[in-house]
Amino acid sequence: MQKEIDEYLSYLLIERGVAQNTLESYRLDLHRFISYFAEKGKTDPGKVLAQDIIEYLVWLKDKGLAATSMNRVLAALRGFYKYLLREKAIAETPLAHIELAKVWMRLPDTLSKEEMNLILAQPGRETVQARRDSAMLELLYATGIRVSELINLKMSSINWQVGFLLVMGKGGKERIVPIGKTAYDCVKQYIDEARPQLLQKNNSDNLFLNRFGNKFTRQGFWKIVVRYAKKALLQKKVHPHTFRHSFASHLLEGGADLRSVQIMLGHADISTTQIYTHITRERLREIHRRFHPRG
Repeated sequence: MQKEIDEYLSYLLIERGVAQNTLESYRLDLHRFISYFAEKGKTDPGKVLAQDIIEYLVWLKDKGLAATSMNRVLAALRGFYKYLLREKAIAETPLAHIELAKVWMRLPDTLSKEEMNLILAQPGRETVQARRDSAMLELLYATGIRVSELINLKMSSINWQVGFLLVMGKGGKERIVPIGKTAYDCVKQYIDEARPQLLQKNNSDNLFLNRFGNKFTRQGFWKIVVRYAKKALLQKKVHPHTFRHSFASHLLEGGADLRSVQIMLGHADISTTQIYTHITRERLREIHRRFHPRG
Protein backbone atom coordinates (compact mmCIF):
# COMPACT_ATOMS: atom_id res chain seq x y z
CA MET A 1 0.00 0.00 0.00
CA GLN A 2 2.98 2.31 0.45
CA LYS A 3 3.19 3.17 -3.25
CA GLU A 4 -0.52 4.05 -3.44
CA ILE A 5 -0.32 6.18 -0.31
CA ASP A 6 2.71 8.11 -1.59
CA GLU A 7 0.87 8.79 -4.85
CA TYR A 8 -2.24 9.91 -2.94
CA LEU A 9 -0.25 12.31 -0.75
CA SER A 10 1.45 13.75 -3.84
CA TYR A 11 -2.00 14.23 -5.39
CA LEU A 12 -3.20 16.10 -2.28
CA LEU A 13 -0.16 18.35 -2.30
CA ILE A 14 0.08 19.13 -6.01
CA GLU A 15 -3.50 19.00 -7.28
CA ARG A 16 -5.54 19.80 -4.18
CA GLY A 17 -3.13 22.22 -2.47
CA VAL A 18 -3.73 20.69 0.95
CA ALA A 19 -2.04 22.52 3.86
CA GLN A 20 1.27 21.06 5.03
CA ASN A 21 0.01 20.38 8.57
CA THR A 22 -3.02 18.46 7.25
CA LEU A 23 -0.81 16.56 4.83
CA GLU A 24 1.55 15.52 7.61
CA SER A 25 -1.36 14.38 9.80
CA TYR A 26 -2.76 12.29 6.93
CA ARG A 27 0.69 10.83 6.29
CA LEU A 28 0.99 9.65 9.89
CA ASP A 29 -2.58 8.30 9.93
CA LEU A 30 -2.12 6.36 6.69
CA HIS A 31 1.27 4.96 7.69
CA ARG A 32 -0.27 3.67 10.93
CA PHE A 33 -3.05 2.16 8.83
CA ILE A 34 -0.71 0.22 6.53
CA SER A 35 1.47 -0.90 9.47
CA TYR A 36 -1.59 -2.32 11.21
CA PHE A 37 -2.73 -4.29 8.17
CA ALA A 38 0.80 -5.34 7.20
CA GLU A 39 0.98 -7.24 10.49
CA LYS A 40 -2.23 -9.00 9.47
CA GLY A 41 -0.80 -9.90 6.07
CA LYS A 42 -2.98 -7.44 4.11
CA THR A 43 -0.87 -5.25 1.85
CA ASP A 44 -3.43 -4.71 -0.92
CA PRO A 45 -5.92 -1.90 -0.12
CA GLY A 46 -8.50 -3.64 -2.29
CA LYS A 47 -8.46 -6.63 0.07
CA VAL A 48 -9.38 -4.56 3.15
CA LEU A 49 -13.08 -5.07 3.97
CA ALA A 50 -15.55 -2.92 5.88
CA GLN A 51 -15.32 -5.27 8.86
CA ASP A 52 -11.54 -4.86 8.82
CA ILE A 53 -11.93 -1.08 8.95
CA ILE A 54 -14.35 -1.33 11.88
CA GLU A 55 -11.93 -3.59 13.78
CA TYR A 56 -9.15 -1.10 13.07
CA LEU A 57 -11.24 1.79 14.42
CA VAL A 58 -12.07 -0.21 17.55
CA TRP A 59 -8.34 -0.86 17.98
CA LEU A 60 -7.63 2.87 17.73
CA LYS A 61 -10.40 3.66 20.23
CA ASP A 62 -8.99 1.10 22.67
CA LYS A 63 -5.63 2.84 22.37
CA GLY A 64 -7.32 6.02 23.64
CA LEU A 65 -7.66 7.98 20.40
CA ALA A 66 -10.00 10.95 20.86
CA ALA A 67 -13.18 11.34 18.78
CA THR A 68 -11.73 14.30 16.88
CA SER A 69 -8.65 12.24 15.96
CA MET A 70 -10.88 9.34 14.91
CA ASN A 71 -12.71 11.69 12.56
CA ARG A 72 -9.42 12.82 11.06
CA VAL A 73 -8.36 9.18 10.55
CA LEU A 74 -11.65 8.44 8.81
CA ALA A 75 -11.29 11.55 6.65
CA ALA A 76 -7.81 10.41 5.60
CA LEU A 77 -9.04 6.89 4.79
CA ARG A 78 -12.13 8.14 2.93
CA GLY A 79 -9.98 10.43 0.81
CA PHE A 80 -7.45 7.67 0.14
CA TYR A 81 -10.07 5.15 -0.99
CA LYS A 82 -11.92 7.78 -3.02
CA TYR A 83 -8.63 8.46 -4.80
CA LEU A 84 -8.14 4.72 -5.46
CA LEU A 85 -11.67 4.52 -6.93
CA ARG A 86 -10.93 7.50 -9.15
CA GLU A 87 -7.73 5.83 -10.36
CA LYS A 88 -9.67 2.57 -10.89
CA ALA A 89 -7.26 0.76 -8.55
CA ILE A 90 -10.20 -0.73 -6.60
CA ALA A 91 -13.78 -1.64 -7.49
CA GLU A 92 -15.44 -0.34 -4.30
CA THR A 93 -14.58 1.38 -1.03
CA PRO A 94 -14.93 -0.41 2.32
CA LEU A 95 -15.89 2.89 3.98
CA ALA A 96 -19.15 3.44 2.09
CA HIS A 97 -21.38 2.73 5.12
CA ILE A 98 -19.09 3.69 8.00
CA GLU A 99 -20.22 6.87 9.77
CA LEU A 100 -17.91 9.45 11.31
CA ALA A 101 -17.32 9.10 15.03
CA LYS A 102 -19.62 11.20 17.20
CA VAL A 103 -17.65 14.22 18.39
CA TRP A 104 -18.58 15.65 21.76
CA MET A 105 -16.77 18.93 21.45
CA ARG A 106 -15.18 20.12 24.66
CA LEU A 107 -15.44 23.86 25.15
CA PRO A 108 -12.01 25.37 24.45
CA ASP A 109 -10.10 27.01 27.27
CA THR A 110 -10.28 30.80 27.30
CA LEU A 111 -8.91 33.60 29.44
CA SER A 112 -11.03 36.36 30.92
CA LYS A 113 -10.24 39.91 29.82
CA GLU A 114 -8.54 40.52 33.16
CA GLU A 115 -6.39 37.39 32.81
CA MET A 116 -5.49 38.37 29.25
CA ASN A 117 -4.41 41.83 30.40
CA LEU A 118 -2.23 40.20 33.06
CA ILE A 119 -0.35 37.99 30.62
CA LEU A 120 0.03 40.77 28.04
CA ALA A 121 1.65 42.97 30.69
CA GLN A 122 4.37 40.44 31.53
CA PRO A 123 7.02 40.97 28.80
CA GLY A 124 7.45 44.70 29.36
CA ARG A 125 9.61 46.73 26.96
CA GLU A 126 13.00 46.72 28.69
CA THR A 127 14.93 44.45 26.31
CA VAL A 128 14.94 43.60 22.61
CA GLN A 129 13.42 40.18 23.33
CA ALA A 130 10.78 41.73 25.61
CA ARG A 131 9.64 44.15 22.89
CA ARG A 132 9.47 41.29 20.41
CA ASP A 133 7.54 39.03 22.81
CA SER A 134 5.12 41.83 23.63
CA ALA A 135 4.50 42.49 19.94
CA MET A 136 3.86 38.79 19.22
CA LEU A 137 1.44 38.34 22.12
CA GLU A 138 -0.44 41.57 21.38
CA LEU A 139 -0.78 40.68 17.70
CA LEU A 140 -1.90 37.13 18.49
CA TYR A 141 -4.68 38.39 20.77
CA ALA A 142 -5.65 41.32 18.51
CA THR A 143 -6.13 39.15 15.42
CA GLY A 144 -6.93 35.62 16.65
CA ILE A 145 -4.54 34.11 14.11
CA ARG A 146 -3.09 30.63 14.55
CA VAL A 147 0.45 30.27 15.88
CA SER A 148 1.54 28.77 12.54
CA GLU A 149 0.17 31.88 10.82
CA LEU A 150 1.94 34.16 13.30
CA ILE A 151 5.40 32.69 12.81
CA ASN A 152 4.97 32.69 9.02
CA LEU A 153 4.17 36.41 8.81
CA LYS A 154 6.39 38.47 6.50
CA MET A 155 7.39 42.12 6.67
CA SER A 156 4.91 42.74 3.85
CA SER A 157 2.02 41.09 5.76
CA ILE A 158 1.00 44.34 7.48
CA ASN A 159 -0.72 47.16 5.64
CA TRP A 160 0.37 50.11 7.78
CA GLN A 161 -1.85 52.61 5.98
CA VAL A 162 -5.14 50.93 6.90
CA GLY A 163 -4.04 48.82 9.88
CA PHE A 164 -4.82 45.38 8.45
CA LEU A 165 -2.95 42.08 8.53
CA LEU A 166 -2.81 39.82 5.47
CA VAL A 167 -2.79 36.22 6.70
CA MET A 168 -2.07 33.06 4.76
CA GLY A 169 -4.34 30.46 6.33
CA LYS A 170 -5.08 26.78 5.91
CA GLY A 171 -5.09 25.49 2.34
CA GLY A 172 -3.25 28.58 1.14
CA LYS A 173 -6.32 30.79 1.64
CA GLU A 174 -5.65 34.47 2.31
CA ARG A 175 -7.73 36.59 4.66
CA ILE A 176 -7.54 40.14 5.98
CA VAL A 177 -7.83 40.85 9.71
CA PRO A 178 -7.87 44.25 11.49
CA ILE A 179 -4.95 44.78 13.89
CA GLY A 180 -6.18 47.40 16.35
CA LYS A 181 -4.24 50.37 17.71
CA THR A 182 -2.51 48.65 20.67
CA ALA A 183 -1.05 45.81 18.62
CA TYR A 184 -0.29 48.20 15.74
CA ASP A 185 1.80 50.46 18.00
CA CYS A 186 3.48 47.50 19.69
CA VAL A 187 4.52 45.81 16.43
CA LYS A 188 5.67 49.15 14.99
CA GLN A 189 7.91 49.72 18.00
CA TYR A 190 9.31 46.19 17.65
CA ILE A 191 10.12 46.75 13.96
CA ASP A 192 11.74 50.14 14.58
CA GLU A 193 13.68 49.34 17.75
CA ALA A 194 14.10 45.59 18.23
CA ARG A 195 13.99 43.73 14.93
CA PRO A 196 17.15 45.36 13.45
CA GLN A 197 19.12 44.14 16.47
CA LEU A 198 17.71 40.60 16.19
CA LEU A 199 18.33 40.55 12.44
CA GLN A 200 22.04 41.28 12.92
CA LYS A 201 23.77 40.54 9.60
CA ASN A 202 21.07 38.15 8.37
CA ASN A 203 18.79 38.85 5.44
CA SER A 204 15.27 37.71 6.34
CA ASP A 205 11.77 38.81 5.35
CA ASN A 206 10.21 37.07 8.38
CA LEU A 207 8.43 39.54 10.64
CA PHE A 208 9.32 37.90 13.95
CA LEU A 209 12.85 36.64 14.57
CA ASN A 210 14.43 34.53 17.31
CA ARG A 211 17.63 35.51 19.09
CA PHE A 212 19.69 34.11 16.23
CA GLY A 213 17.91 36.24 13.65
CA ASN A 214 16.03 33.27 12.24
CA LYS A 215 12.37 32.35 11.88
CA PHE A 216 10.53 31.26 15.02
CA THR A 217 9.45 27.66 15.52
CA ARG A 218 6.06 26.71 16.96
CA GLN A 219 7.82 25.11 19.93
CA GLY A 220 9.89 28.25 20.55
CA PHE A 221 6.84 30.47 20.70
CA TRP A 222 4.92 27.93 22.81
CA LYS A 223 7.68 28.18 25.44
CA ILE A 224 7.35 31.97 25.47
CA VAL A 225 3.58 31.78 26.09
CA VAL A 226 3.97 29.22 28.89
CA ARG A 227 6.70 31.29 30.56
CA TYR A 228 4.63 34.48 30.67
CA ALA A 229 1.52 32.61 31.83
CA LYS A 230 3.51 31.27 34.79
CA LYS A 231 4.95 34.72 35.43
CA ALA A 232 1.39 36.11 35.53
CA LEU A 233 0.54 33.45 38.15
CA LEU A 234 -2.41 32.22 36.10
CA GLN A 235 -3.91 28.99 37.39
CA LYS A 236 -5.19 27.94 33.98
CA LYS A 237 -3.24 25.97 31.41
CA VAL A 238 -2.33 28.53 28.72
CA HIS A 239 -1.03 27.75 25.23
CA PRO A 240 -0.88 29.80 22.00
CA HIS A 241 -4.31 28.60 20.85
CA THR A 242 -5.80 29.98 24.09
CA PHE A 243 -5.26 33.44 22.60
CA ARG A 244 -7.31 32.48 19.53
CA HIS A 245 -10.14 31.09 21.66
CA SER A 246 -10.11 34.18 23.88
CA PHE A 247 -10.09 36.51 20.87
CA ALA A 248 -13.28 34.93 19.50
CA SER A 249 -14.99 34.70 22.88
CA HIS A 250 -14.28 38.33 23.80
CA LEU A 251 -15.51 39.58 20.41
CA LEU A 252 -18.82 37.73 20.79
CA GLU A 253 -19.19 38.91 24.39
CA GLY A 254 -18.75 42.44 23.12
CA GLY A 255 -21.58 42.03 20.61
CA ALA A 256 -19.74 41.03 17.39
CA ASP A 257 -21.80 38.98 14.93
CA LEU A 258 -20.88 35.36 14.34
CA ARG A 259 -20.26 35.78 10.60
CA SER A 260 -17.65 38.52 11.17
CA VAL A 261 -15.84 36.37 13.74
CA GLN A 262 -15.91 33.44 11.32
CA ILE A 263 -14.24 35.55 8.61
CA MET A 264 -11.54 36.83 10.98
CA LEU A 265 -10.78 33.33 12.27
CA GLY A 266 -10.68 31.90 8.76
CA HIS A 267 -13.20 29.14 9.49
CA ALA A 268 -14.54 27.51 6.33
CA ASP A 269 -17.74 26.47 8.12
CA ILE A 270 -19.65 28.73 10.52
CA SER A 271 -20.54 25.68 12.65
CA THR A 272 -16.89 25.65 13.79
CA THR A 273 -17.24 29.23 15.01
CA GLN A 274 -20.53 28.51 16.80
CA ILE A 275 -18.73 26.71 19.63
CA TYR A 276 -17.71 30.13 20.93
CA THR A 277 -21.35 31.09 21.43
CA HIS A 278 -21.52 28.25 23.97
CA ILE A 279 -18.57 29.78 25.83
CA THR A 280 -20.39 33.09 26.00
CA ARG A 281 -23.55 31.43 27.34
CA GLU A 282 -21.55 29.53 29.96
CA ARG A 283 -19.84 32.73 31.09
CA LEU A 284 -23.19 34.52 31.36
CA ARG A 285 -24.51 31.67 33.51
CA GLU A 286 -21.44 31.90 35.74
CA ILE A 287 -21.87 35.67 36.14
CA HIS A 288 -25.53 35.12 37.00
CA ARG A 289 -24.69 32.44 39.57
CA ARG A 290 -22.04 34.61 41.20
CA PHE A 291 -23.80 37.96 41.33
CA HIS A 292 -27.55 37.42 41.26
CA PRO A 293 -29.06 37.13 44.77
CA ARG A 294 -30.99 34.04 43.67
CA GLY A 295 -28.38 32.69 41.31
